[in-house]
Amino acid sequence: MMTQLSFYINAVLLGIALAMDAFSISLANGLNEPSMKKSRMCLIAGTFGLFQILMPLVGWICVHTIATIFVSFQRYIPWIAMILLLYIGGKMLYEGLTKKDDDESPSVGMAALVLQGIATSIDALSVGFTIAHYDFIAALVESLIIGVVTFGICMGGLLIGRKFGTKLAGKANILGGLILIAIGIEIFIKGLI
Repeated sequence: MMTQLSFYINAVLLGIALAMDAFSISLANGLNEPSMKKSRMCLIAGTFGLFQILMPLVGWICVHTIATIFVSFQRYIPWIAMILLLYIGGKMLYEGLTKKDDDESPSVGMAALVLQGIATSIDALSVGFTIAHYDFIAALVESLIIGVVTFGICMGGLLIGRKFGTKLAGKANILGGLILIAIGIEIFIKGLI
C-alpha cells in the first residue's frame, strides 16, 4: 500500500483539506502579531502540525480499541470545535474592541494555541475511521504527511497574516476574532449536515 503513489497523493490532499481551518487561524494569529519572530511562527505552525498528526492516530487507535464509544462521541465534535473557536475568537474580538491604539498586540499564549490546535484538528479524529484498514505504520506515515502539509500551509498563513497585520495595525484583533468565530460556526454547520 505505501509503495503506491496514490497513497502519498491522497495523504497530501487530505493534509491540504484538513489544514484549511489551521491556515485561517494562522492567518489570524499573523494578523494579531505582525512583528512575530520566525521561531514563534515555527512554534505555532508546529503546534497545528502536531495536532494534525496526533488526531488521526487517536482516531485510528479508537477504531481499533473503543470504537463504539468513539462513534457516540463523534456527534459532539462540531459542538466542541465551535465552542473553543467562539471562545478564542470572542476573546480576540473583545480585546480588539477595547484596546487603545497605543497598546501593543498581545501574542497568542500557549494555552490559547493548544486550544486552537485542538479545535482545528478535532475533525481529523474522523480521519482515523477512514484509515482504519491501514496497519499502524501506514496510518503513522499518513498522519505524518498530513502534519507536514499542515505545517507548511500554516507557515504560509502566518507569513500572509504578518504582512497584512502591519497594514491593518489596530484592527487585526477584530479581524482575527471574526475569522475564528466564522470558522467555529462553519465547522459546526458542516458537522450538522
